[in-house]
Order: sequence, then C-alpha cells, then structure tokens
Amino acid sequence: MKIHSGDSVAVALTPLSAGTVLQIEGQTVTLLEDIPQGHKFALVPVAAGAPVIKYGAPIGVAKEDIPAGGWVHIHNIKTGLGDVLDYSYEPDNVPLVPTDDVLFQGYRREDGQAAVRNEIWIIPTVGCVNDVARAIERQAQQFKTGSIDGIFAFTHPYGCSQMGEDQENTRKILAGLINHPNAGGVLVLGLGCENSNIDVLKPYIGQWNEKRVKFLVCQESDNEIADGVALIEQLAQYAGTFQRENISCGELVIGMKCGGSDGLSGITANPTVGAFSDLLISKGGTTILTEVPEMFGAETLLMDRCENDQIFADTVKLINGFKDYFTSHGQTIYENPSPGNKKGGISTLEDKSLGCTQKSGSAPVSGVLSYGQRVQCRGLNLLSAPGNDLVASTALAASGAHMVLFTTGRGTPFACPVPTVKIASNSALASKKPNWIDFDCGVLVESGSVEELGQRLFDFVLETASGKAVRAEQAGFHDMAIFKQGVTL
Repeated sequence: MKIHSGDSVAVALTPLSAGTVLQIEGQTVTLLEDIPQGHKFALVPVAAGAPVIKYGAPIGVAKEDIPAGGWVHIHNIKTGLGDVLDYSYEPDNVPLVPTDDVLFQGYRREDGQAAVRNEIWIIPTVGCVNDVARAIERQAQQFKTGSIDGIFAFTHPYGCSQMGEDQENTRKILAGLINHPNAGGVLVLGLGCENSNIDVLKPYIGQWNEKRVKFLVCQESDNEIADGVALIEQLAQYAGTFQRENISCGELVIGMKCGGSDGLSGITANPTVGAFSDLLISKGGTTILTEVPEMFGAETLLMDRCENDQIFADTVKLINGFKDYFTSHGQTIYENPSPGNKKGGISTLEDKSLGCTQKSGSAPVSGVLSYGQRVQCRGLNLLSAPGNDLVASTALAASGAHMVLFTTGRGTPFACPVPTVKIASNSALASKKPNWIDFDCGVLVESGSVEELGQRLFDFVLETASGKAVRAEQAGFHDMAIFKQGVTL
C-alpha cells in the first residue's frame, strides 16, 4: 500500500518475497529482499541523506543509498528530528459537519454526569494499605448484585515519600478517579501517617456526596477490613439505586491510546479510531488523545488544527514541556521506538508518531489538558502524559474518559480503571488472541473502507457504553499506574 501520493515508500500488507514484481499506481517495482508484513520498501531510489517519505511527510533520512525495491528499516534509516523547536501557527482547521444524535444506555449520576459503568471503587491513598484494599475487595464481592457492575480495588505504590510535583501528580490522579462517574460508590482507604493522607486529599476531591464517597483511616480502626466491608455495604445500597437509561452519545468522553504497534497500525487501526473520533465529535461528543512523546514529529499537524491562538500556544507548551522533561533527566528526546514496534515495521519516532496521530481524525483541537486535569470542553482534546501504556491510560481515565480505545499490533492483556477496548491492527493478532482483542481492524487489508469500519467501531463503543463487557473486563483485569517524576524520600 502506498499511503500518500507523495510517498517514496510503500508498506507490505502481507509478507512479500524477494523477486516479487508489483504494480503500484502505474509504477513497476521489483522487490530486492523479503519484506515482512507491515514493513516498508522503497518505491524509488533514495539517496543517502535524503528524506524518506511516508504519510506524505518525512519519517527520517536515509543512512545510505537505498535502491528501489529495497527494504527500508532501522538498518538504513534514522530520525531526522532535532530538539526543542520554535513553531508558527498556520491554521488549517475545518469544523466537522454535525450529525444526528444517537442514544446509549448509561447511568445518570445525581450531579448530572453520565456514566457507562456502575461500579464501586476502593482507592488507597498510599501503597502501605494495598493488601488491605485487596482483602476488602475480596470480602465485598457479596454486594455485587442488581445494577452494580463490579467492586474493584485500584492499588498503587505511591502516596508517601514524594515531593513537589511528583506528589501533586499522585493527589490529582487519585482525586480524578474518586470523582469519576463510572464509580457509583468510592471507599477512600488511608493509612493515617502518609503525606497524601485523607485530610490532605480532601481539598483535591472538592465537594462530594457523603452517600457516594466514604473514608476509612486504617490506623484509627480496630478492624480495618471489617470496617471497610461494612462501608462497602453502605456504598452498595446507594449505588444499587442507579439503573441504566437513555443518554445522548454527545455526553461520552473516549480516550485514545496505542501500544505495541506495527507497520499496519497507522494504516488500519489508528485511522479507524480517527474516523470514530470524528463521528463522535460530530454528534457533540469528546475524545482525548495522549502519549505526548508519540506526537513528536507529527506535532505540527495537530498544531495547525488548533481552534485558536491560545490552544496553539497550549499545544506548543505541551510538546516543548515534554521535551524539557526528557532533557532534564539527561535523556534523548527522539529515542527510537520499542523493540516490539521495530519488529512490527516501525523504524523511527516520526514513523510511529505519524501513525499514532491518525487516531485524532480530522477534527479541530479544542482543548489541551495538563496531567491529571479534568476534561473541560467537548471535541478533540490533547492530554499531557507519557507513552507508557498503563500510565497514559490511567491518565485518560482520571481526566474523565468513560472508556479507552487501545490500538495494538502486538497485543496486550492490561486494562485501566475504565473499560479498555483492544483494537487489533492485523487479523493474525485478533485470531491468535481472541481473549485479548475486542475489535479487528486487520480486515481493512482485504476489503472495506476506514469510514465503514469507523462506523462499526462507533456501534461497538455504544454497545460497550450500554453494558457489554470487553475482553479485559471478562477476564477481571483492572489496573492503574501513576506518572512517577520525582525523588523518593
């Protein structure tokens, strides 16, 4: 597949053998080497030092002369990116045409928020009480009845011995989860002597409904497990009063993330999520794109889609701020993709980023969020978080995402605190790991269009929002991770 008319490389949708003669847009190319699925080969000779073009943009420069039909990968291409840059705003944003609303079956909270799950969450303020939280979770399963979808403890190793912004990150993420509408009831479980103890955390939570949020300090309890189970029973009585009802899809907030990508991710799965994002936004909904390091090399495409000068300035700050984070720790900004990405056919960070940002569709950028900040405006939002799968997905949940769409070419079993939909970029993965994968975008290799598959994904998301359990939920997988940035005392 030649993705863009100006590309100097094409991508093998299936494994191709040396000597294969291909006709691509009226051009004859004879392969000089075996080309694995998802990997690139040159359509024209590329001289050493010249840019290699994919998605209509440079994905790096040739380290040596590359003949037409030659395999293009890490052995003969390198990044062409530099360090912190100055950017100019060249607006290229066209609002999406509104489309008709669609309803899903969700929960309406007392404060007016919509939810796609009615769960009870146990949130430890500090890692010291993780095992207590798990013990309460186990004993409280008796209260999972009626409309209650699950009872889960979200453990983590933080909440104490942290300083400055690092400690602020923990408090903001915990508060974001405590306030998440998917939780019909929340038990905040503290130790008592930790830096981020319950009294310290309460101002971050803000106003709360005493029937929905309960607090337990273990050092003040004679039997913290028994007391915790008793509080879960009270929360279950309250949460059980909620029933599913018709809610506009315009109230949905959907996070978008990719991990373990391959050479097909930017051709199948990510563009399909982009088509979904445009469709949801056209109906008044909200999507959030994150993993800032995987915007490097494609950031100007997002910047030019910013709605106004202020959002452009916020996006520049988002990008350069993350670059400063890298350099402040003595790390290279433009580190190559992971071993799994490389094996799947991704050669440089530009290659990864240009494929990654396909998830954003074509909608204007309407908001930029700092780490731990709650989404404030509808439309496409950019969120500051790293590329790490668990950290970024947890950040999406804490910012208000009802679920996360996670595209992958390699596969992963993890799940974040909200329903995590695994979307395969290739059908081989979907076939091999049906216990992990919820939606197969590899079918695009054989037939169909991105727009058609985007509509199918939209319908799948509405089914999930209405209560259909995804694979990770069926397996009982729920995880969380917080962005660790500072000193541990």
